[in-house]
Amino acid sequence: MKTWAIVGLGNNPERAAFGVAKLLQDKGHQIIPVYPRAEEVHGEKGYKTLEEIPVSVDVVDCFVNSSLVGKVVDQAITIGAKAVWLQLDVIDEDAIARAEAAGLLTVMNRCPAIEYRR
Repeated sequence: MKTWAIVGLGNNPERAAFGVAKLLQDKGHQIIPVYPRAEEVHGEKGYKTLEEIPVSVDVVDCFVNSSLVGKVVDQAITIGAKAVWLQLDVIDEDAIARAEAAGLLTVMNRCPAIEYRR
């Protein structure tokens, strides 16, 4: 799972997504920022939506509010992602069930940076 689309990743170094994305990049993953302003982050071109990404995505990492994550998970299913990762405190049991029913691997309420350190 090398290609990670990180939804909610902008250029604010005080946001968790910024640091997690850098750690993933440093560990050899390709990161793809997905943010309304489509900013370049950590030298990687950003996109406004998952649908705009021109390459296959392995993991959609969700740094969005729980009330919004269902839509992101549905988009991840639509683009053929292999997995969805809902960050700490991002909870949506129904969205996870839809992803699993579609054959995606799922992680909820966890952080890849913390998991890497374990």
